[in-house]
Amino acid sequence: MHKNKYRDGVIVRKRMVVVFAFLFIAFFLLCTRMFYIMVYRSPKFKAMAVAQWTSDVKIDAKRGRILDRNGNELAVSANVYRVDLDMNALRDTMKEKKLSKDQVATMLSSAVSMDKSEVLKILNKSLPGGLPLASATLKRRIEKTEADKVRNLNLNGVLVSGDTKRYYPNNNFLSHVLGHTNSDGVGLTGIELYYNKVLSGTPGRRIAETDNKSKDLPYTISEFTKPIDGKDVELTIDSMIQHFAEKTAEEVLKDNKAKAVSIVVMNPNNGEVLAMTNKPDYNPNDPWVNGKSYDELQKSWRNRAVSDTFEPGSIFKVITADTALETNSVDVSKDSFECDGSITIGNRTIHCWKSTGHGTQKFPDILKNSCNVGFAMLGKMIGKDKLNEYIHKFGFGEKTGIDLPGEASGIIKKTSDISDIDLATISFGQANTVTMVQYLQAFNAVANGGYLITPHLMREIGYYDESQSKEVIDEKYDISGNKKKIVDSAKAAQLRKYLETVVSEGGGKNAFIDGYHIAGKTGTAQKAGVGGYQSGKYISSFAGMAPSSNPKITLLVSIDEPDPSNYYAAQTAAPAARKLFMDIFNYLAMKSDASSDKVENDMLKNIVIPDVRGMKVTDAEEMLKKMNLAPESDKKGDYVVDMSPKPGYTIKEGSKVILYTSKSKDYNKVVTVPDVSGMNKDDVISAFNSLGLKAQFDGNGIADTQSVKPGSEVEKGTTVDIHTEILGD
Repeated sequence: MHKNKYRDGVIVRKRMVVVFAFLFIAFFLLCTRMFYIMVYRSPKFKAMAVAQWTSDVKIDAKRGRILDRNGNELAVSANVYRVDLDMNALRDTMKEKKLSKDQVATMLSSAVSMDKSEVLKILNKSLPGGLPLASATLKRRIEKTEADKVRNLNLNGVLVSGDTKRYYPNNNFLSHVLGHTNSDGVGLTGIELYYNKVLSGTPGRRIAETDNKSKDLPYTISEFTKPIDGKDVELTIDSMIQHFAEKTAEEVLKDNKAKAVSIVVMNPNNGEVLAMTNKPDYNPNDPWVNGKSYDELQKSWRNRAVSDTFEPGSIFKVITADTALETNSVDVSKDSFECDGSITIGNRTIHCWKSTGHGTQKFPDILKNSCNVGFAMLGKMIGKDKLNEYIHKFGFGEKTGIDLPGEASGIIKKTSDISDIDLATISFGQANTVTMVQYLQAFNAVANGGYLITPHLMREIGYYDESQSKEVIDEKYDISGNKKKIVDSAKAAQLRKYLETVVSEGGGKNAFIDGYHIAGKTGTAQKAGVGGYQSGKYISSFAGMAPSSNPKITLLVSIDEPDPSNYYAAQTAAPAARKLFMDIFNYLAMKSDASSDKVENDMLKNIVIPDVRGMKVTDAEEMLKKMNLAPESDKKGDYVVDMSPKPGYTIKEGSKVILYTSKSKDYNKVVTVPDVSGMNKDDVISAFNSLGLKAQFDGNGIADTQSVKPGSEVEKGTTVDIHTEILGD
């Protein structure tokens, strides 16, 4: 009996140990689980709990405006509407009116132009814990017509309220600079992206506690934070100068059958960008053009003046010339440069644009003549170490820091990698690549007396203080940390004088305006591609500053792939710059050295008078008026038998042409041979055809001399031999 009791006691103790061990393990696992849930998973479950018992609504701030320097609005947030859903009220309405989710989705999708499936997704959406949503946004930024359709549905729980939408009142105007936003009002490109944080402001919040059915509790106080509207960004852009630049770029694109045209206008003394345009452009109000791939859209949005690099060609000779003066590598009065049309360096021959050569030249002449041979010699005189040192001093090879996204830095050869042939080609603008803003920053240093200044578009940032009813300037651009002296002022002034002769006498003479002192340089660079330079593809450029003694304006015109039959910058970019300069001079009331009448007359186009003899008076008058001439008839008959001045004379547009008439069609067949020097082949043919003359050319360049002296009277049908010459870049 005693043994049995002992055995039973042992068994009980063993069982108790097993039970306690089991309980201990269970308790340990339970504690571990509790620790895991209460500590490790606490943040997630807390967030889920808060989401269940609170309603958190984000209230967007109104996006700030983008203005030009005169306060004109370039980008604004227009008033539109949004549709939100109070899901609890909507569910009650559906029960009351016996409407299914499918029926409600059909009604809403029709009103706001959405896919029914998208509406159903919103209606069926729930919280992470499985509870139904208390609220949801159906659609934002809808117009009044759609908002009215939603109101007319009379569905309690479907709420229509005010919203904002980004709007660009001038459509394509300044599009690549302004950029655009996405559907949520976040900047994607341009100023909208760069200053997105400033423009966006700070959103507000409304937080309210809800019950287990996601309804607001009546005894709780909602937390409300008022949104802080975005600030206004005032740009350095002058809308009038921008208008001139866009108009010029559009005309140049069309007239030269070019792939693209870009123009930048700046104030060289403070780095302000007054105008920047690229053609073709796009409309930021509708940037997502149907039918275009994402890559195509990105390409159309890209600001080529900032993001695209190119070999600058002869406009880079300005940098080489300034380096030569700054380093005393050339004696302006003594050193000579002999050009016979080419120069051989190693096993490679470099040709000058003028195949017959420029002969013996001094330093100012190689710049005026844009002589490649002369600059190859000048590069050797400077040396690769000094030349590359100053190339980097002028800011090439690194970003300027302009306040626009997507800026490229260009490619500059390392000094150790520069061969003798590289040194020559770099000297006249090949081998290295630059951007337009990069080049203009360097060009500005010559214009402003030797200071490298960061180009910028932000003039000031401000906001409207409603409590004090006044505008507050929050930030102004500070130039002090963005300006440094890199070259001597006297040397820069000396170079400006030489560049003025380029415009008055050299390759840039088509940019010359009588009475104004313009300094500048043309450049025509063949485009590089896979396997080398591409035949028939060029970038033609003109960089200019005015007035040359103390420049207030600098500009750069770049034409990408102009018509290969007439691609030289002297014939494409320089005339465009002339027109743009004149528009700016008139707008800024910049006075000339000549009388206003003389300057105004100089800007009028030259017109070769066509032969309208033998035509009906009405037809002749109509033809002359289309050419901007002023016909005046003696009204003695129905046909023109003579005219004054005679056909072939060159006169200014707006000039009077006297028509002598008779009842007979008979008239004298003699015409006057016009002066066609400086015209391209097509213009000569057009002028001669209007007179009944024929032209025979000895080449494809620009008309230089003609076999019959201008002003000579000849019979219609006469052939005139035209000697052509290729005008330098």
